[in-house]
Amino acid sequence: MKFIPSEYKQRNMKIWNEVAPRYHKRWASVNKGPFQSTKKLVNLVNINKGDSVLDVACGTGVVTNEIQMKIGKSGFVVGVDTSSAAIKIAKKWNGKKSNVNFVNTDAEKFSFSKKFDIVTCQYALFFFPNAQKALKNMKNSLKKSGKIGISVHGSKEAVPFFSSIIDSVTKYIPDYVPPDSPDLDRFGTKSALRKEVSKAGFSKIIVKEFVFQYSPGKFEDYWKNYLKYIAKPLKEKLNELDYKKRKELKQLVKAKTLQYTKKSGEIVFPWQVLILSAKN
Repeated sequence: MKFIPSEYKQRNMKIWNEVAPRYHKRWASVNKGPFQSTKKLVNLVNINKGDSVLDVACGTGVVTNEIQMKIGKSGFVVGVDTSSAAIKIAKKWNGKKSNVNFVNTDAEKFSFSKKFDIVTCQYALFFFPNAQKALKNMKNSLKKSGKIGISVHGSKEAVPFFSSIIDSVTKYIPDYVPPDSPDLDRFGTKSALRKEVSKAGFSKIIVKEFVFQYSPGKFEDYWKNYLKYIAKPLKEKLNELDYKKRKELKQLVKAKTLQYTKKSGEIVFPWQVLILSAKN
């Protein structure tokens, strides 16, 4: 089955429109796990009062919200995302302000008449089929003296919250992740992230590594929440498994979480995050 970027984007948008409210409630709106990086990303690019900022793939507007606290009334921030459901939440979450705006558009295609001082992009670069096109688009949106700030998840091994389940599920459902889809950790090492951003023409690149802790509770909580929060197409594939295989799958996932499980039964996962800053 050939990978077709337009189909991948359509599928992704459909999924995000479905999961955006759950994602916001469970992840983005709380300063836990990987979202401890939001403040660090904004601080790393040194946003000041009066700055104009573009927040690419803004999702439900959490980074945008942090940015607007820094820019004051004299600056402005624009958040862009392909998910209309996420934009709707972002608007509500950020409140009605004349210097905060949201645009429903594709990261590889947007263009603005004005140039920005800073561009941010949290947990999205790995989703873009053509990351170079998106990065060059961000570069073209910056002033000559502008800066970019990007956060990505670390390598698969360094984010066991995802890999414990995905590695197990794909053994039972090989097409669980559509063939040739961009990997979540494709920029999960400092060298891979630096290389991709450098290739787009950015300079003075700095990549910092952080390891946050995240507890999904005990194993039953982790498993039940996974089943509860996954998107409908994935849920349907899981439901097609017979009882025996589903039980085997659950045991396989549990075995992978044991090394992160405390005596109390609580799982505490490490979560590696890379945050990059660079000059135009």
